[in-house]
Amino acid sequence: MSVPPAATSRARSSIRVDLQVIADMVASGARVLDVGCGDGALLDYLVHFKQVDGRGIELSQAGVNASVSQGLSVIQGDADTDLKDYPSNAFDYVILSQTLQATYDPRTVLGHLVRIGRRAIVSFPNFGVWHVRLKLLWHGKMPVTDSLDTAWYETPNIHLCTIDDFVELCDDLGIVVEEGMVLDARGRPKGLRAPGILANLLGEQGLFVLHQR
Repeated sequence: MSVPPAATSRARSSIRVDLQVIADMVASGARVLDVGCGDGALLDYLVHFKQVDGRGIELSQAGVNASVSQGLSVIQGDADTDLKDYPSNAFDYVILSQTLQATYDPRTVLGHLVRIGRRAIVSFPNFGVWHVRLKLLWHGKMPVTDSLDTAWYETPNIHLCTIDDFVELCDDLGIVVEEGMVLDARGRPKGLRAPGILANLLGEQGLFVLHQR
């Protein structure tokens, strides 16, 4: 059943801009696993407006409750420990949005993402953006930005990286970068492709589509 354009427009305005960009990458009717799905905003959009067969895994009980209350199929789980239990190629897309930097073992998590899904969509804040570098240089303290919006002693981010760091890790793991782009602080595409010197310098966030070699 097709969705009226006006209804789609209303739905798109209710989710973050970066989640809209991710949603546009997902084919209609696909099998999707959203890892660290939060309150289920992206999954809800994908289920109702792209007719995906969607599942979610979320660490916080509050997030699980919010997702389930919307009728979504979401379970409580930890990306660091529970992804190993999913069979290979079980989904067309596995999404990890703004969560990789909060995992204890990003290397293993990334490996599971491309094993479980035919494609993985991963986004994260870029610690290499120019004003973060400048704040560290001039002030010598961990910066607080729109993308990294908590003080160092409160942040859930334990493995911050740059876009170049991420691409290097993909190379080490034999993961193919199918598509890479940079987003601004509001989650809007900046028109730069990643990897690249300008991408690492100007991008507030990195967004990548990956698959196994």
